Amino acid sequence: MRGKNIIIGICGGIAAYKIPQLVRLLKKRGASVRVALTDAGARFVSELALATVSEEPIYRSIFPQTESEGVDFTSHISLGEWADALVIAPATANTLARLSAGLCDDMLAAIFLTLRPGKPVLIFPAMDGQMFLSPSVQRNIATLAAQGCSIINPESGELASGLCGIGRMPAPEAILLALEEALHEADKCSPLYSKRVVITAGPTREKIDGVRFISNYSSGKMGFAIARAAAKRGSIVTLIAGPVHLPTPPGVERVDVESTAEMNAAAEKFFSNCDLFIGAAAVSDYRPAAPYEGKMKKDEEHIELTLVKNPDILAGFGRQKSASQLAVGFALETRTGLESARKKLTEKNLDLIAFNFFDRKTCGFDVDTNILTLIGSDGIVTELPQLTKDAAAEKLLEAIEHLCLKNGL
Repeated sequence: MRGKNIIIGICGGIAAYKIPQLVRLLKKRGASVRVALTDAGARFVSELALATVSEEPIYRSIFPQTESEGVDFTSHISLGEWADALVIAPATANTLARLSAGLCDDMLAAIFLTLRPGKPVLIFPAMDGQMFLSPSVQRNIATLAAQGCSIINPESGELASGLCGIGRMPAPEAILLALEEALHEADKCSPLYSKRVVITAGPTREKIDGVRFISNYSSGKMGFAIARAAAKRGSIVTLIAGPVHLPTPPGVERVDVESTAEMNAAAEKFFSNCDLFIGAAAVSDYRPAAPYEGKMKKDEEHIELTLVKNPDILAGFGRQKSASQLAVGFALETRTGLESARKKLTEKNLDLIAFNFFDRKTCGFDVDTNILTLIGSDGIVTELPQLTKDAAAEKLLEAIEHLCLKNGL
């Protein structure tokens, strides 16, 4: 569960009181949780309680009630992209009917429709036994199951009505177990599942003397986002990071380096046995030929630095990669440079290159968004809009998954 993004949809049933405990269990497992609460669900469980245990705002309406709420009018779409799984518990007869009919009249229904293909949807019906067994409810359940939803039948036991029979929602621990199993199976569906992925990220530093260095503005955010997305797909991820101040993504093995030579030495250890190499680091192309020992004094009006070329890490992998290995790189320009990116794609023997601009505002170094153009070795070009770096990483890995399927990897 660590690093997974989970949306829980809560409908108007007495079993809703169990959901704060489910949220707590998910958070303890390292998952990020966001809650979509129907109006009827809010009658059974406190919005404040859910916000407290999830540490996130609660999603109620597609449209914010007031401008001061600060709710994004497209949040139902971004949530559908963000989520790794959707859990609807308890699911009432009314919600089952609305979802099976494709209605989109509240936030939960909208998220259900915008959830990306292949992401698990677990539905836990909970209601009176005769209501659950009615032909109408069973028809709606069959429709949702045919669409790929996992329907977990209610348990038998004492019901809120005082009757005994089928209709009880499983305990939070049972819901968690079902979700873990569904996510595990979904991860195995990715072509990157169990693949060995090596990613370089961040800047490198080349010493001028003991206290000064040559570097760049790279924050490492893009490379770390890619590592996070690959780990979520069940890949065995090694992240070789330059000097950055970012937490290690869950499930990722991290190797910290400083110079380009150190990054190259670390990467070469994985060249022969990795399945995918992604060069997202902004390495220094040159280094001082003879770094000064200690600290240089300001005795001269002018100094001269002789720079020598650093090893090209990505090209080094591209030269030796086998037919069963993939190489992916980045091409950063301050202006139009698609031809330059295509040249880099060919010269370094890459399978895919991500071209992006550098403007310090919307894309490039040290910002939270990026605008990528993906260019494949087959000539296919995919232009992506401005996205968060996490969303851009997802799109990049989706393109890599297509490459894996196309090449039979």
